[in-house]
Amino acid sequence: MRLTRAGEYAIRCILYLAAKGEGVLTSKKEIAARCEIPPQFLSKIAQELQKARIIEIRQGPKGGFILTRNPKDLTLLNVIEAIIGEIYLNDCIARPNQCTASPKCPVHKVWNKAREQLRSTLDAVTFSELARDPNCLPDFSRE
Repeated sequence: MRLTRAGEYAIRCILYLAAKGEGVLTSKKEIAARCEIPPQFLSKIAQELQKARIIEIRQGPKGGFILTRNPKDLTLLNVIEAIIGEIYLNDCIARPNQCTASPKCPVHKVWNKAREQLRSTLDAVTFSELARDPNCLPDFSRE
C-alpha cells in the first residue's frame, strides 16, 4: 500500500486543524498556504473529509473548515480511510469471492495479518498526539 497524494494532503490538513483545536474555523486559504496544498486539491479533499464527518465546511467570505471531532478521538486510520477507503493490501483480501485460490492460499492469511497490523498501527496514533509534537507543522509550513 502506498499513501496517495490526497491521503498525505488530508493528513496535513487535519494535523493543522488539530493544532488549532476542535471547533476552530480556519480559512481554506490559510490551510492551503501553511500546509502547501493546492487550493483546488484541498477543496476536493475537504469534501471527502466532510462526508466522513471529520470536518465541516463553511462557505462564504468568512468561511473555512472546522474540525468537528476531538483530535484525541481522531486517528490516522480515520483520515486515511476517509480519503482512500478501507485499506487492503491486495485484491484477494478486498474481494475474496473473485480469487479462486483464496480459500486455500497460504499467503492469504499473511496478507490479512499484515493488513490488520497496519490498520491497528494507524488506528493507535491520534491527531492529539501528533499535534503535541513541537515539530508537527514546520516540515510543511512557511512562516
